[in-house]
Amino acid sequence: MRSASIALVGDHSSDSIAHRCIPRALELAAGAAHMKAEWQWIPTGEIKAAAHNLANFSAVWAVPGSPYVSMPGVLTAIRFVRESRRPFLGTCGGFQHALIEFARNVCGIAAADHAETNPTAGRSLVITPLARPLIETTGSLELAPGSRLQEIYRRDTTHEIYHCSYGFTPAWRGRLESGGLRFAAFDPAGEPHAFELPTHPFFFGTLFQPERSALLKEPHPLIIAFLCAIAAKSQSAAPFE
Repeated sequence: MRSASIALVGDHSSDSIAHRCIPRALELAAGAAHMKAEWQWIPTGEIKAAAHNLANFSAVWAVPGSPYVSMPGVLTAIRFVRESRRPFLGTCGGFQHALIEFARNVCGIAAADHAETNPTAGRSLVITPLARPLIETTGSLELAPGSRLQEIYRRDTTHEIYHCSYGFTPAWRGRLESGGLRFAAFDPAGEPHAFELPTHPFFFGTLFQPERSALLKEPHPLIIAFLCAIAAKSQSAAPFE
């Protein structure tokens, strides 16, 4: 049976609904993909330079829960998985910090930052407060035509669950797209709520929390695709470049 070894990067809390949902969401997706999934929680404060303690995992999921104990830790993990071409999924806070990592290390925006942890960063804020916080809400999204996300969902729209107060700053969209990122899902106001990196085997981030599908006892298509990407990468001749 195909298997996946996943580092859940974040600071685990039993009070977090998302954290309680993630193991069950992985179990449901693994069943749908006819795979075995194993995971381990990796606190952000334990991630050191170059993220060598992640080298034994086949993939990384940057989980909700910002502000993280160590922002440098989660950014190091995201950079490691992007550069080593391991499958990556970032949800909610993971989405936000993946955008910061990409802005800093790919687009050259060295001061890119998050308003939750550095509200005085001014124009360098890639992540800013949402006009209307999305706390325990469900919203509709349009999936970008021709995107990998649309292909994964096999439809043009979706409804997803949120628990988030911060999102992407639209003023930086052109700069990140010039760096190669693609925004792949948009709310009714046209704000981007998911991204993908077309040049990477699997590198996706969502402002919403697909793990909440576990509350409905349903496997989520994006999490299934995440596991399938791990299996495909592990079976290739050179799984990690």
